[in-house]
Amino acid sequence: MELVHADAALLVLSKPSGLLSVPGRGPDKQDCLSGRAQARFPDALIVHRLDMATSGLMAMARGPAAQRILSRAFACREVVKRYEAVVLGILSTRPDAEDGWSSIDLPLVLDWPNRPLQKVDPLHGKPSLTRWRILGHETDATRVELEPVTGRSHQLRVHLAALGHPMLGDPLYGHEAAKSRAGRLLLHAKGLGLHHPVSGEWLEFESPVPF
Repeated sequence: MELVHADAALLVLSKPSGLLSVPGRGPDKQDCLSGRAQARFPDALIVHRLDMATSGLMAMARGPAAQRILSRAFACREVVKRYEAVVLGILSTRPDAEDGWSSIDLPLVLDWPNRPLQKVDPLHGKPSLTRWRILGHETDATRVELEPVTGRSHQLRVHLAALGHPMLGDPLYGHEAAKSRAGRLLLHAKGLGLHHPVSGEWLEFESPVPF
């Protein structure tokens, strides 16, 4: 865990891949980013999460008042989140892309028999929107920048897999060809922009992509 920013109301940390955001069930799942942060900052409180396999930036509030403000900002989509991923295959920019950005608009719902997996479901799914653009092509792979407009569980992973381009190293939504290409999920939360919960100042944070 890397501390990127700390003040009296806000923490920004960089989570490594393979570390839980919050404690899981069982004594073997207690090590997590929130626990490590609270060991140093006892008033640190969660306002959003990253999947265990995803690395990158996470904000935490210091104290209940800051937590209420930041949680509301995430719920109201006032926080800008940028991710970088490498997906299987050669992805092409769509003809209707604006400034290189395309959109994936596919409703998602929990795949109950296979939970915690999510699935696309036009009838029962919740609206889910992801913006994406191509950063470059690699050997039978494409590096993409992603911006989740909504914040559904596993949204980026499910949306790219639904396009036929699962993320490399994804153990949940990648088939064998994708899973075998990387030793970890190639998804990193590289950018975070938000208003400070006390001053209201707009802050932007970046984390180098480790792959």
